[in-house]
Amino acid sequence: MSEKRTDHVVVVGGGVVGLSVAWRAAAAGNRVSLVDPAPASGASYVAGGMLAPLAEAWPGEEELLELGSTSLNRWPDFADELSRAAGLPSGLRTEGTLMVGVDGADREELDNVAGYLAGLGRSVTRLTGRELRSREPSLGPAVRGGLEVPGDLAVDNRLALTALRAAAEAAGVEFIAERAEAVRPGGVELVESTVECDVVVISAGAQSGSLHPALSDRIRPVKGEILRLRRRATALPPPTRTVRGPVRGRPCYLVPRDDGGVVLGATQHEVGFDTEVTVGGVRDLLADAETVMPGIAEYALVEATAGLRPSTTDNLPVIGWLEPGVLAATGHHRGGFLLTPVTVDAVLSLLRGEEPEPLIKATDPSRLGGQQ
Repeated sequence: MSEKRTDHVVVVGGGVVGLSVAWRAAAAGNRVSLVDPAPASGASYVAGGMLAPLAEAWPGEEELLELGSTSLNRWPDFADELSRAAGLPSGLRTEGTLMVGVDGADREELDNVAGYLAGLGRSVTRLTGRELRSREPSLGPAVRGGLEVPGDLAVDNRLALTALRAAAEAAGVEFIAERAEAVRPGGVELVESTVECDVVVISAGAQSGSLHPALSDRIRPVKGEILRLRRRATALPPPTRTVRGPVRGRPCYLVPRDDGGVVLGATQHEVGFDTEVTVGGVRDLLADAETVMPGIAEYALVEATAGLRPSTTDNLPVIGWLEPGVLAATGHHRGGFLLTPVTVDAVLSLLRGEEPEPLIKATDPSRLGGQQ
């Protein structure tokens, strides 16, 4: 389906995807309004910011791996452009990722990941526990082996969101601090008014399913609890790389920040729109992190939050026309930050009336069934 280039685009949702689409669409010459009562909040504000398609690769998700790898390759240029447009740092980190395992089952899982990636022509380096500790001295003796993934990146999500807001404002985006109730061709219904436009882009995260019939029951929330820690003066420095892996079967990651902090996550629970942080979630995250990095017990716990990942049945995002005048760019699950560059490129192509690149076909809304 193709559309003529539009004059007025309304983006619903002010997370990383929505802010990026709004900024780039405005920079391309469109009049753009962004509808969100609290931009730069929600799942994007809570996120760890890993850009790690290889570390998150899983058999049966080859299309997602291709999409993520393509988007990862665009992140350095995207980050440079963002910094120039905003006059602020993008928060991109380039040190890479270490995947670590504690017990035999964990190491077997990592071996399976390495073998799977090798079968796809994507190599990672197997490391012993000693080799891992030579790279990151803060890792503890319980870490017995793992993988080095040098190509994966990370981004400080909150620095990136601040820069995106500034870039969008500089490009002339109008911010409407209201909640969208529904989306239709030609407009967005707010609580007490309507915004008329040429095209609506739905990027409202886990709330997207309530805005249009084609997304109803097809975007679901998956809760993730995340802790933010700060190094105290007496504590060992945090790792320089992202450290992640199964800890006795539970996923765990530690993402360093430039200020000496660490983001620790993340649980996964199918509990609807519940965003309360649980005692059990905090306990498990801290216990697993201390197993990997014993010195973390000396860090200060400064924040415990939960966000809702917008998820689909196949973990692929939804990018494409729902009907004439209504585009979707949502359902990114764990990959909101990772998939932003490729998502924005696809949306801008569609707004110009062009077909996006072939790999975007896997994300077409028609695969979900329902109204088209």
